[in-house]
Amino acid sequence: MRPRTFLHVLSVELRSQMSYRADFWINAFVGFLAEFGVTYFVWQAVFRESGKPIIGGYTFDGLVLYFLAVVLLGRLVSGREFEGQVCTDIYEGTLNRYLVFPASFTAFKYAQRIGNLGVAFAQFALFGIATLLVLDLPETRVSMASVAMAAVATAGANLLYFLTDNLVQYVAFWADNVWSLEVAKRWFVLLLGGYMLPLSVFPDGVRGVLEVLPFRFFFEFPARVFLGEIPFVMWVQGLALMGIWGIVAWLLGRLLWHRGQLQYTGVGI
Repeated sequence: MRPRTFLHVLSVELRSQMSYRADFWINAFVGFLAEFGVTYFVWQAVFRESGKPIIGGYTFDGLVLYFLAVVLLGRLVSGREFEGQVCTDIYEGTLNRYLVFPASFTAFKYAQRIGNLGVAFAQFALFGIATLLVLDLPETRVSMASVAMAAVATAGANLLYFLTDNLVQYVAFWADNVWSLEVAKRWFVLLLGGYMLPLSVFPDGVRGVLEVLPFRFFFEFPARVFLGEIPFVMWVQGLALMGIWGIVAWLLGRLLWHRGQLQYTGVGI
């Protein structure tokens, strides 16, 4: 796909997301407040009942900062109501129109995904600053360098998430419903990616395995980079491992895509 076409698709998707501005921002605000609020009070209770000042290497304030970064950066990684579009195209037969487009289906969908994430950048700045002003949290190690490094890590995580999600979506060529796979994938990603729990609370043996799996790059890695907890050398190593997993997911995706087209009838189900 040509860069001009990619940017045009991105722009169209971004404008469509802002068609109902009031509804969008109300849902975004309520969603963030509920998600971060529940996490805040749950961990407050955990620290109070345990009587420990540090859990998993984090104080309570440090853990609040971690989850704030995870929740906000997670929106930039996983997207908003984008999952399921590919399998819906397969089920409804609307994939036909993409097959005749003079552009890559994967590139077209990724352009839509980036446009879908456009307003999440505004949410990241608005909710992040507002939360830091409301909560009395200590100074962080966030710097211009950590922000720049986190931007690269988040962009890579977004692409890796898209490629791995496609692996589940392409199962729709053979299965009548991939909803259960989507639920299972989301649960594993949130748990093993550091969204529900920081990976530092897992036992050493389990944590060692999670360090090499792709899940941590979706949430834990970008959040810790942003907070200045990942030194430059480990950041480079993380990006390299993320790139390897991205290549693996891309190759598997191409295989499933080409095999799946042999099963596709174009009439929907």
